[in-house]
Amino acid sequence: MSTISKDRAVLLLSAGHACVDVYQGAVAALVPFLAAERGYGYAAVSGVVLAASLLSSVAQPLFGALTDRRPAPWLLPAGTLAAGAGIAAVGVVEGYWAVLAAVALSGVGVAAYHPESARVARIAARGGHTPMGWFSLGGNVGFAVAPVLVTAVVAGAGLAGTPLLGLPAVIGALLCAAAVRRLGGAHGRGVGTRGADAPSRPDDVRSFLRLATAVGLRSVVYVGLSTFIALYAQERVGGGAAVGAAALFLLYCGGAVGTVVGGRLAERRDRVAVVRWAYLCAIVAVAGTVLVPGPAMLVFVAAASGALYVPFSLQVTLAQDYLPNRVGTAGGVTLGLAVSVGGVASPAVGAVADAASLQAALVPLIALPLLSWLAVRRLREPAVPARPGSR
Repeated sequence: MSTISKDRAVLLLSAGHACVDVYQGAVAALVPFLAAERGYGYAAVSGVVLAASLLSSVAQPLFGALTDRRPAPWLLPAGTLAAGAGIAAVGVVEGYWAVLAAVALSGVGVAAYHPESARVARIAARGGHTPMGWFSLGGNVGFAVAPVLVTAVVAGAGLAGTPLLGLPAVIGALLCAAAVRRLGGAHGRGVGTRGADAPSRPDDVRSFLRLATAVGLRSVVYVGLSTFIALYAQERVGGGAAVGAAALFLLYCGGAVGTVVGGRLAERRDRVAVVRWAYLCAIVAVAGTVLVPGPAMLVFVAAASGALYVPFSLQVTLAQDYLPNRVGTAGGVTLGLAVSVGGVASPAVGAVADAASLQAALVPLIALPLLSWLAVRRLREPAVPARPGSR
């Protein structure tokens, strides 16, 4: 398959990634509307985030292990449709438990999508960091679009308008199917087969576990911020729902910039070194987000997101290189944990916010980037054989 054809497949996969990650961003974006229209408190909205995250964080490594045994590129469109169906149902189902079930369905769809999409994207990227950065950027774009899309739909129509949020899933499923078809005939080594280029290197489980620890800690920070930043910005800045949506938009846009910067830096420098420096920068940026008063906090929101997302695509490729014989599992843990396991901790954040204050609940997040840095500081760049056609 030609380089141009694979580049187009990367673009299709990136656009499809944007469509599916709309539904991860949509959960946090729906929080202020669920609080206002249905009277949910901090702990209750944390439970909604938990329902979307818990099944996803548990299921993604399982889907990854399954696709290590048998590639399943059909999971890309199928997972996208399931993610959209769950969010579309949130505003029309009755009762708190039904809402939890709807967001849980969305989480399972997200879980089915990500491990296999990381494997397919690595094939299309030919091992390059910049193409993987573009693939990850698609997810950031989806997150960034989510608060704008949700606010535009739900502010006008109320929660009853959430079925309109299913449209990106249909578009994303078509894009993913097109990308899989484009890659499927790559000289007998398409996305549905393991091919003759399976690695013979042993897995470095110890380094992978250290990296996974850093990913999980980073996730708690990012999901904690994304869950509560809209409400926190309204407290600290004022201005109502518009300021909250702006803060969430900055959080997601900062992530998009950080992902591109991370990919570019990794083409010139050691990936592990880039990850270490990013976590050190994140300590300062998260502290500013939580502690700096007034509109200046919004600058730190964008900076914190950028610093937390510089390592994002690099951690995915590092994990795949530490576990070359189990790339599905590696993608499931890193892509999955990076966006979902933090939801498991969010009810604790919500409970502290209900008992004390939202700021008191967010202060502990400042320490977690430091712990991530400690987890990765002794990692070494994995020795990876040169890939034909890589760049």
